[in-house]
Amino acid sequence: MKTTAFTKYHIAAGAKMAEFAGFNMPIEFTGINDEHLCVRNRAGVFDVSHMGEIWVKGPKALELLQRITTNDVSKLYDGKVQYSCMPNGRGGIVDDILVYRIDAETYMLCVNAANVDKDWTHICAEGAKLGMEAGHGKQLYNASDEICQLAVQGPQAMKIVQKMCDEPVEAMEYYTFRKMKVAGVDAILSITGYTGAGGCEIYAANEDADRLWEALWAAGEEYGLQNIGLGARDTLRLEMGFCLYGNDIDDTTSPIEAGLGWITKFAEGKDFIDRAVMEKLKAEGVKRRLVGFRMTERGIPRHEYKLAATDGTEIGHVTSGTMSPCLKVGIGMGYVDAAYAKAGTEIAVVIRDRLIKAEVVKIPFI
Repeated sequence: MKTTAFTKYHIAAGAKMAEFAGFNMPIEFTGINDEHLCVRNRAGVFDVSHMGEIWVKGPKALELLQRITTNDVSKLYDGKVQYSCMPNGRGGIVDDILVYRIDAETYMLCVNAANVDKDWTHICAEGAKLGMEAGHGKQLYNASDEICQLAVQGPQAMKIVQKMCDEPVEAMEYYTFRKMKVAGVDAILSITGYTGAGGCEIYAANEDADRLWEALWAAGEEYGLQNIGLGARDTLRLEMGFCLYGNDIDDTTSPIEAGLGWITKFAEGKDFIDRAVMEKLKAEGVKRRLVGFRMTERGIPRHEYKLAATDGTEIGHVTSGTMSPCLKVGIGMGYVDAAYAKAGTEIAVVIRDRLIKAEVVKIPFI
């Protein structure tokens, strides 16, 4: 198993550790509910160094990204981040990613940990068609093993991070970033987040990890900063209705049926992979849709549970589910036949062969 530059700190803190995407990662520290509410009310820090970072550079960078992603990269400006996904040529999704524009010929992609190798292979194959080379000092470079990343999330997060920065950062706009010094080290500070609670991500070189970690905890002590594991990361993102690759989206799901039409841009001259397939789906409609639902009877939906109409007819399956720490009810996401996708529709989750009532709702849940 791989480790991150912060693994030693998690073990010292008594974290429950487990394998995730090939890494030895902290699942929880004080408990998922406690950590979840800490992020909603104060601030928590996640080690997300397992995520991948891929550089795309040179005069063909924009052309490549317009080809391999669904969103319109030409709309980015220096310091802007864009959420997007990479179609796989079969109507599905290679990965959902963040695209960072450093300048007109320099971009960084943040990709999911479990997909780094798959994404890198895909990007290199498409880049080769444009004459782009891969490797150190080349137009395509996989820097995933060199970079550590911390996500500081919660309503107090930016007050903590401000103490580590010489320039003002608390008013930075959502989905923007800066290359700057954080705790005296070279870093990328970005305002995206996967919790809906506010905050930022800090990317730095692995060799600067210790200095960054120590400064963060010194700055966060007065605000009650806590370690947060992957368990609470999952419940936090689910309350916001954010997709998780491997659960809610994958190589078999299209961005249109996953509710990601808003990042699928049919801009003039943007000939992205699967464009014709996506245009057809948008024009003709999809047979199934990813929806959010809330339990109206007591029960906790789990991944792969069946979803049914009130008469018991199977209409889909749960992709993500949990007991919401904030709402104290079961919530979930899942694919259902399009006829059952409207908010307010009564459906059921099949739990131990029983139909437990739920209602389709608009997301986010909170």
